[in-house]
Amino acid sequence: MLPFTIELKPGLPVAEQILFAVKKSVVTGQMRPGDRFPSVRGLSQELKVNPNTAHKVIAALVSEGVLVTTPAVGSVIAARELGGRRERTELLGADVEWLVVEAKKLGLDLDDVQAAVAAHWRKLGGK
Repeated sequence: MLPFTIELKPGLPVAEQILFAVKKSVVTGQMRPGDRFPSVRGLSQELKVNPNTAHKVIAALVSEGVLVTTPAVGSVIAARELGGRRERTELLGADVEWLVVEAKKLGLDLDDVQAAVAAHWRKLGGK
């Protein structure tokens, strides 16, 4: 059984959907530092995805510092090491730019985007 929830949707890259689901479960506390994470084989079998996709997901999570992989132990959720506010904000740069481009493409104004972000923030337990 997977330690996170996901419903794969057609038309979106599978690896990106899995990455997002894992990060969301960490942010919401569904998965906590030290929790075991499935192996490549386990992830591949549970989600019925290609083992190469599962490997890509785990490698990306390790690269982003979400997972720590230890020989003979496997992968576990990493303790979050928060840098300074500026460094953390800079990490969002590309994602914020993507959000702004998509919002403008849809004809939304800044107030609409801020309201949508605030609603999702509260939904995920933010104050």
